[in-house]
Amino acid sequence: MQSSKPRRKIVPANGEDSAEKLDQLLLSSAICNNEDLGPFVRKAFTSGKPDSLLHHLRHFARSKESEIEEVCKAHYQDFILAVDDLRSLLSDVDSLKSALSDSNSKLQSVARPLLSSLDAFVETRNVSKNVNLGLDSVRTCIQLMEVCSRANSHLSGDNFYMALKCVDTIEREYLDKTPSSTLKRMLENKIPEIRSHIERKVSKEFGDWLVEIRVVSRNLGQLAIGQASAARQREEELRIKQRQAEEQSRLSVRDCVYALEEEDEDGLTVGGGGIGEDGNGGAGGGILGFDLTPLYRAYHIHQTLGLEDRFKHYYFENRKLQLTSDFQIAGFFIVEDRVLRTGGGLISKMEVENLWETAVSKMCSVLEDQFSRMQTANHLLLIKDYVSLLGVTLRRYGYPIDALLDVLSKHRDKYHELLLSDCRKQIAEALAADKFEQMLMKKEYEYSMNVLSFQIQTSDIIPAFPYVAPFSTTVPDCCRIVRSFIEDSVSFMSYGGQLEFYEVVKKYLDRLLSEVLDGALVKLINTSVHGVSQAMQVAANMAVLERACDFFFRHAAQLSGIPLRMVERSRRQFPLSKARDAAEDMLSGLLKAKVDGFMTLIENVNWMADEAPPSGNEYANEVIIYLETLVSTAQQILPANVLKRVLQEVLSHISEKIVGALINDSVKRFNVNAVTGIDVDIRLLESFADNQGPLFSEGDIDQLKLALAESRQLINLLLSNHPENFLNPVIRERSYNALDYRKVVTVSEKLRDPSDRLFGTFGSRGARQNPKKKSLDTLIKRLKDVS
Repeated sequence: MQSSKPRRKIVPANGEDSAEKLDQLLLSSAICNNEDLGPFVRKAFTSGKPDSLLHHLRHFARSKESEIEEVCKAHYQDFILAVDDLRSLLSDVDSLKSALSDSNSKLQSVARPLLSSLDAFVETRNVSKNVNLGLDSVRTCIQLMEVCSRANSHLSGDNFYMALKCVDTIEREYLDKTPSSTLKRMLENKIPEIRSHIERKVSKEFGDWLVEIRVVSRNLGQLAIGQASAARQREEELRIKQRQAEEQSRLSVRDCVYALEEEDEDGLTVGGGGIGEDGNGGAGGGILGFDLTPLYRAYHIHQTLGLEDRFKHYYFENRKLQLTSDFQIAGFFIVEDRVLRTGGGLISKMEVENLWETAVSKMCSVLEDQFSRMQTANHLLLIKDYVSLLGVTLRRYGYPIDALLDVLSKHRDKYHELLLSDCRKQIAEALAADKFEQMLMKKEYEYSMNVLSFQIQTSDIIPAFPYVAPFSTTVPDCCRIVRSFIEDSVSFMSYGGQLEFYEVVKKYLDRLLSEVLDGALVKLINTSVHGVSQAMQVAANMAVLERACDFFFRHAAQLSGIPLRMVERSRRQFPLSKARDAAEDMLSGLLKAKVDGFMTLIENVNWMADEAPPSGNEYANEVIIYLETLVSTAQQILPANVLKRVLQEVLSHISEKIVGALINDSVKRFNVNAVTGIDVDIRLLESFADNQGPLFSEGDIDQLKLALAESRQLINLLLSNHPENFLNPVIRERSYNALDYRKVVTVSEKLRDPSDRLFGTFGSRGARQNPKKKSLDTLIKRLKDVS
């Protein structure tokens, strides 16, 4: 490897400073350093001295020739030595060549017989190979024919899977090994035809199955929903037995032995095994011929053909089309649940969920539209029942039904509003048909249907028949309407996954009672009641309805699965209080009007009588006779508490009329005898109250007497020997708390002693003034001062 030459720099001789010498030095330096000579050439031609440049170049070349000669002399001796070595090597090569030629001659003479034997062996081996190849070809053809024969046999027997396995074997193991080109071409043509034929046959079977499964799904859905309905009915029967047992336990019926029996379910179960399952993985048919064999066969064949994804897509799209066109929800998704569990990946869980979401979305849309159009509660309840049965059926297969339940809950208020509207019409019709007469029951079943079924009886003893009830036909008619409302409300609220819906049922029951029934009764009382007998019958009806309301809330609780003790613990006020008060006010008003007719006889009282009437005044006797007649009639239909309240109102009114008569301007004055007569009248009224002991308690009788408090205290004050005691706060609070001092002043001024009559002073002149008169005057003076 030659080393690069170092750059040489020519130093000009001392004293040579001419321009020509300088150019020559610069040119030499540029050539030695391998620099570009273009600038020197341009400069020479520009200055018009190209000859000078040529001269410099020749001079530089002559200066280098001597250096070249020195280098050649240095390397010549090495070259001579190398040539000598090559000549020696050439003689050795010739000797080696002669030795090789001799060795080859000897080898050829020895190996010639061996080569002849080798040629014979090779020829024989080729013949053997050909024979073996022929045998292998024949054997291969025999095996191929056997496989082809099996394939034809499987095709003839519609055993497509085994036929495809034979075809795959032919294609994989024999097609490339087939010695016959004709046979190979035939196989290459027939194998695709066989696969196409199998695909067409299987696709046709699958198409027939798609048509058949539509009918099967319809029947399957009906069967599943029927089973859900039957299960619901059995649960309802069990609840009824349970309610009867609880009621018997509540009433402490010791001699009754009861038990809840659960009957075995008939028919097929819709749970674990599923409808139509045969326990063999889901391919066989059940009672309805629920057979998935064609589907799974087609799927298996397409898997074998390598068309699995295409078949899955084809199956999903066809089933989706069937879902949207037939909308056989229950049966469709029962089938899909089976396919998902036993189909080996034919359809994925996500695809089934997508189908279910599509179906739910469509159902919710249809329900929303239909519910918005419905104006009848029964229609809405029928749709709700079917939807809830559908939900119960499919929830057993793991399908979420929350969206359907949300639609039902969303229209809960509308359903109850329609139900309230229907009940309002029915109640109005029932009340309009009421004749305000006591209901006659001739048979025990009538009593059971109209009394016991609503628990409005007052005694557990069955009465003798014919039986005249204290209420009119309105009561059982309204009870039936309310009971039907409760059952419909519970029916709508139940079977939707809600566990506690009693509060909702109770809310709407409160509305029915307090708004609809109470309002209708108030309207009836204000518009249709015109006589005492009618008012008394309505008041009696209200007392019975008060007991019925307790039954309504207990019945709602029982249907809702709430323990009765919880209902009894949270009792509410009587929801028909407005109608009850209106009925009692109407009865009291009519009775007061009747009493007012008798109280007009108070005008016949001799206010300046010479002696007090021993048997009371005429008006009092007439009132007592009327009240006794009233009580004898009313006690047959009115409860004691109602009768007590009504009598209390009437007696209070009589007391007010007596006081009013004493205050009235038409009575200018009265004497002690007249006051004593009024005292006798009040005693008769108090005696009437005492005579009601068989009907009322002592406390109730005291309250009846208390209704006469104003008139009694006023008469006591007028007959008192010390009327000025009225001014004592303690005595006044104890004995005269019902009196108004203004009325006392007015009445006291009218009281005249018998000695005050005309000419009475002539015989008593100079006599001592009566202390009672003095006390009364003091009372009048003091009360006037206060006023």
